[in-house]
Order: sequence, then C-alpha cells, then structure tokens
Amino acid sequence: MPHTELTEAMLAAFLDAFYGKVRRDPLIGPVFAGKIADAEWPHHMVRVTDFWSSVLLRTGRYKGNPFGRHLGIGGLAPDHFARWLGLFEETAAEFFSPELAEEIVGRAHRIGDSLKAGLFFRPDLAGVRA
Repeated sequence: MPHTELTEAMLAAFLDAFYGKVRRDPLIGPVFAGKIADAEWPHHMVRVTDFWSSVLLRTGRYKGNPFGRHLGIGGLAPDHFARWLGLFEETAAEFFSPELAEEIVGRAHRIGDSLKAGLFFRPDLAGVRA
C-alpha cells in the first residue's frame, strides 16, 4: 500500500530501495562504483539520507555541498541525470501515494535541474577548448 505521509523511516526505506536500483543500473551503477567503494556505501547512505531529510522534511541535518561533490565526478553527462531521475520516479511511485510521489519527484527534478545547469551550462567556459 502506498504511503501518504513521509517519515524518516519511510524516507530511509525509499532511499535504500532507490540506491539499490542505482547500484545495479548498467548506465549509472558504474559511475557510482567508480566513486564509492562498497565499504563506503553505509557512510554515503547516511549523507544521502541527511540530504533528503533536510530537503523533504526540513530537518537541516545536511551540511555538505552537493554541487561541489558532483563537480568532482568526471564523465557525468545529462543522460546520467535522466536515468537517475527515472529510477527515482519509479521508486517513489512504488513507495508513496501519487500525490506524495509527485511532490518528492518534483523536488528531485528541481535539484537535478540546478545541478545540470551548474555542471553542463558553464558560460564562463564558453569558447574555451580543452
């Protein structure tokens, strides 16, 4: 039965299921595996859960810099973000009521759009050749 209320427990279960799919995905799984060793996943999940708790439940637990963390990942492309969002949407639909899933996914899209703008639209680098 889809949940109509977001709690810390449901958020953690959702994120565990979602990142399980991410790690198995043939497109984005290798990107994550290249940056996060298997032994580091528990620590990563704490940070990710803190981030989403801050965004969705307004707990203020996350104190990091998501843009800076993604900037250091070489080889990211817009199709990686599209796949990440697709898996996020799929998992949200499995866990939450349509209304709550839409709210959660909407936040993810806004965050993804912001990250993509910063990573892929760089006017300061326009005309610069590598």
